Amino acid sequence: MGSVSRMITEFSLDLYNKVNRTAEGQNIVFSPVSISSSLGLLLLGAENNTAAQIKKVLHISDAAGTTSLETELEGVVPENKSELSQERESSPSLCNTDGDLNHEAFHSLLLQLQNLGKDYVLSLANNLFIQQGFEPKQKYLMCSKELYRAALETMDFQRALEASRLKINDWVESETQGKIKELFAPGVIDSHAVLVLANAIYFKASWEHKFDAKNTVQRDFKLHQNERKPVEMMYQKGTFKLGYIEELGTQVLEIPYAQKLLSMFILLPGDKEDGSTSGLEQTESTMTYENLMLWLSSEHMFETTVEVYLPRFKLEGTFNLNEVLKEMGMTDIFTESKADLSALSSEKSLVLSNIVHKAYVEVSEEGTTAAAATGATIVRRSLPLVEVFMADRPFLFFIWHNLTNSILFFGKFCSP
Repeated sequence: MGSVSRMITEFSLDLYNKVNRTAEGQNIVFSPVSISSSLGLLLLGAENNTAAQIKKVLHISDAAGTTSLETELEGVVPENKSELSQERESSPSLCNTDGDLNHEAFHSLLLQLQNLGKDYVLSLANNLFIQQGFEPKQKYLMCSKELYRAALETMDFQRALEASRLKINDWVESETQGKIKELFAPGVIDSHAVLVLANAIYFKASWEHKFDAKNTVQRDFKLHQNERKPVEMMYQKGTFKLGYIEELGTQVLEIPYAQKLLSMFILLPGDKEDGSTSGLEQTESTMTYENLMLWLSSEHMFETTVEVYLPRFKLEGTFNLNEVLKEMGMTDIFTESKADLSALSSEKSLVLSNIVHKAYVEVSEEGTTAAAATGATIVRRSLPLVEVFMADRPFLFFIWHNLTNSILFFGKFCSP
């Protein structure tokens, strides 16, 4: 397990818990890889306490000492090997200035995700928009582009605010093949903005074994207690990896995408007799890094014949991350008297005005289109010949890069 993937998982659990506090009864979806890469981009430009706070939010010290992603990826041959090797060679060591975060390792992870082959489409868009008059340092411009594929564009928020907002939104829409529209709503950016970070992700993949649309029927989805709502429920019977967390009464199912490079994991809490969602809350409350690694590990799951019932769904999540990141401890970067972005620019008054993330996930018969510890143990039960996995109640899902154990998307589906 590489330091970068552990860092992303730790960060994603923190972020989910913060967002989930104010999202009762609401669906959630975001991309930990995408947001983490944005914070890595900011860390490249940060110094002193501002940098220390970003590292703390990213759990960089927690991940230190584990194997690097470069080690993990040895021997892996991507679909486009020449492009990967060229990009690695073009990233000079002088960009890897942070002793705790291996920016090169993050770069390698992003390259792996963007070289998944013809069965996958993944577009990760990172861009910094800076007010006219601020001169970024050349080293930062070079390293942000080479390590994070990010551009830094000049805007005039003071005199052309609406034109700047529309230009940023058009760029994001183009980068995500039209799926992410209007990342910044009117009023989110004001004329005092000096630095705006736009972040979006688009992902499309086919299941290894597609669901047959002829088997999709309408079924009730249990929202809570006695409330039901009809959904289009997909169905297939096949061999899948299944796990069971006995203490939580939660099933774990892995549905692989093409060539098993990525998988969707679903945590489905038990069906309470009163129809409550307390099983989901119990699963959420015990979802630590160690437990998640245990629950999703292949050695704690077993292949068996499963009848899978999974709703078709589309989720879109938009988050202004300013307040969430402040709550997590990243306060200085938003405060003019404290922000230290001296590795990005020699200007003293540079602060981060907005960081907004938007993710889109669509699950259908064909596959997925997405844009954007209590010591619980898993046991092997004495199984019937055919298991039934009926996702007709709130569940958590992860879109997972199997090679590096990195979470591409993290979501909760509880309201069709």
